[in-house]
Amino acid sequence: MPVRLDVPYKFVSEFRLNKVVIFGVGLIGGSFSLALRKAGAVGEVVGFGRSLTTLQQAKQLGIVDRIGQDVAAEVHDADLVLLATPVGQMAELMVRIAPHLGAHTLVTDGGSTKGDVVAAAYAYMGDKIAQFIPAHPIAGGEKSGAAAALAELYIGKKVVLTPIKENSIESINLIRAAWVACGAVVSELTAEQHDEVFAAVSHLPHLLSFALVHDLAQRQNRDQLLSFAASGFRDFTRIAASSPEMWRDICMANRSALMDELGSYMQELETIHTALSECDAGKLQEIFSLARAVRGNWTQQ
Repeated sequence: MPVRLDVPYKFVSEFRLNKVVIFGVGLIGGSFSLALRKAGAVGEVVGFGRSLTTLQQAKQLGIVDRIGQDVAAEVHDADLVLLATPVGQMAELMVRIAPHLGAHTLVTDGGSTKGDVVAAAYAYMGDKIAQFIPAHPIAGGEKSGAAAALAELYIGKKVVLTPIKENSIESINLIRAAWVACGAVVSELTAEQHDEVFAAVSHLPHLLSFALVHDLAQRQNRDQLLSFAASGFRDFTRIAASSPEMWRDICMANRSALMDELGSYMQELETIHTALSECDAGKLQEIFSLARAVRGNWTQQ
């Protein structure tokens, strides 16, 4: 039987989904499944993906019970469908699933951008739009694939919901309960607020990390440079080991906000460049001191 959305979930311990369908059984989707399983909050998990090898690995690892064969049949009686693919693939998936969703089937996503995903939902979910509740789990890593999935990935991590006006309170609460069952701390923003925030604190840092490694990769003395790189370089460039496809899609999807943040950062670099060219040690001290104080306060929160 489908989950009844008119029944309030007062306690996470009472929360249970009979059937979850996941598109993309890698780090995000796979960890979602493992976390729900560990919490005893799901009966059956069915996985879809582009790689049969990855799907078979996900089954071997206990991430999914079955590899999906028929999208229409699987999503029709599912309680929840999670789109855990790169954001560039989500519109196509919405086209495939929308006509077949059951009346009580909810759909959510794990995309790192929300404006484009919400726009795709309005374009392709049709009369099922109220059943789509956008979300973004703020947890991940440089590794990808089913083997990277962890049942503990979301414990204490933030998940941002960006509900749309068509969503019912019951639907939002169900998605919230699913993430809480995974151990996450759930908050809400508008899609626009989300994309502006994450352009600054996530998308820009990834872009800079990729850019630095790319710069060094093109130099003739690349191997020598990397042989002397220490922990600071390793920490800063760790995220450059993330999926190029995923981050290409994220940068393109959120390019407007990201270009604004990149412009601000370029101005900051120009300020530092001027301070160096003018031997202005005081200006460097001022910049470094403020940055150190803010960073220190943030890590203590």
